[in-house]
Amino acid sequence: MIKLMDRSIQIKAVASEQRLRILQLLAEPGEHFGHQWSADPVEFGVCMTLIAEALSVAQPTASRHLDILKQAGFISVQKHLKWSYCKRNEGAIKGYLLWLQGEIRAVSTGS
Repeated sequence: MIKLMDRSIQIKAVASEQRLRILQLLAEPGEHFGHQWSADPVEFGVCMTLIAEALSVAQPTASRHLDILKQAGFISVQKHLKWSYCKRNEGAIKGYLLWLQGEIRAVSTGS
């Protein structure tokens, strides 16, 4: 069971257009990051540097967004040599969406 604090981090994570864009880009890493030469973006994940480039932001800005997504459980990050690679956590995203759907349903029915 996800704790309330974890849900607040997840809510914060999706409250940003930049972080939502990262999740969208990582949904199809082969399409958006097929030019990554250091590792297969589908199998291994996408280099943080390429994510920053795709967002047209500085690397520290991208790193802050990615850290919040990682805290929320929406991405995993693995390091290889001097690079860090990000990959979506589909199970965590699906769990959050199911929880949110239940919360919205409960509000609308007055439960």
